[in-house]
Amino acid sequence: MNKIEENFMAWLHNAHAMEEQAVTMLTSLASRTRDYPELKSRIESHLAETRSQIDALEECIKRRGGETSTLKDVAAKIVALGQGISGMFAEDEIVKGAMASYTFEHMEAAAYRALIAAAEAVGDTQTKAVCERSLEEELSMASDLERQLPSLTRHYLSRLEGARASA
Repeated sequence: MNKIEENFMAWLHNAHAMEEQAVTMLTSLASRTRDYPELKSRIESHLAETRSQIDALEECIKRRGGETSTLKDVAAKIVALGQGISGMFAEDEIVKGAMASYTFEHMEAAAYRALIAAAEAVGDTQTKAVCERSLEEELSMASDLERQLPSLTRHYLSRLEGARASA
């Protein structure tokens, strides 16, 4: 395997771990969004997309003769779990969680853009198609978070003000 192929496989493994991390982060955030039904619904929808992305990446890795990296996947989940736990202690966890998710979606989009270029370089049209589909899903989620963040923030502040008034 040449250096380009090695890098491409490493990036596929990293993307797989990144999506495992996303599942943990999104699951944690979704569990705390009962007062924000539109956001909760969108997160749950994206969770299904993310699980499909994991499966598709596994297929790409296996088709190319590799296996997923349990170590990278576990490390990513641990990082995400730490992020989720730390968010629980933030007073404005829903706003910070949405901001973190928005940022993470853009990081995922960047990773898929690099993977698309790498897939082109090695002539892997199947993996390129998988990454293009995932890129569109990540950009859609980022766009939805961007659109919802102002109203989510206002809703949070309104709830905060209501809690102060009743105290």
